[in-house]
Amino acid sequence: MSWLMVALGGALGSVGRYGVGLALERFVTFPLGTLVANVLGSIIIGICAGFFDLDQKRPVALFLMVGFCGGFTTFSTFSLNTLTLLEQHAWLKAGGNILLSMVLCLFGTWLGFMLGQTLKKVI
Repeated sequence: MSWLMVALGGALGSVGRYGVGLALERFVTFPLGTLVANVLGSIIIGICAGFFDLDQKRPVALFLMVGFCGGFTTFSTFSLNTLTLLEQHAWLKAGGNILLSMVLCLFGTWLGFMLGQTLKKVI
């Protein structure tokens, strides 16, 4: 059952990331789709971590945290996008991508965690 939850979540997350990428593809000079997907995924995993007390073994946590967020977010595409910007000598865009990704994703995870803990108390 655990494998199925991860697989279903991963499939939905991957399709969601593809949709975000398509919706934001007009920003071809900056990898906005990857940044948005990673920040949203960081917020979602933070909410889940706060709500489930960091317990990823529950089926719904496996579905959301390991499956969906794992499929929705992408460190490899972030790395490739940054490398591409560096090869194009777009130093400011590459640096901005690194800085924005790290700061916004960490902040998103923290914010999501706080929201998840609050949600757990309310429900």
